[in-house]
Amino acid sequence: MITMKVTDIKQELRTLIEKENDLHVLEAIKTLLVKSSLDQVLKEKLTSRAKRAEEDIRAGNLYSREELEKKMDDKLGL
Repeated sequence: MITMKVTDIKQELRTLIEKENDLHVLEAIKTLLVKSSLDQVLKEKLTSRAKRAEEDIRAGNLYSREELEKKMDDKLGL
């Protein structure tokens, strides 16, 4: 089994993309690559939110059920 290095794979992809003329194939590749980078951004945002939530819990920054219901009612104009 041949193991390719990242640089080898990137070069092969460049060559294949340069030869490709099918718009649908190129759009699919673009979508895959964009989605991949967005997944990382989403993961970082969710991780950051989870850490902040854990810090709030440790610090005792919590709402009672009644406080939360009031806050939601006020926000929704109920």
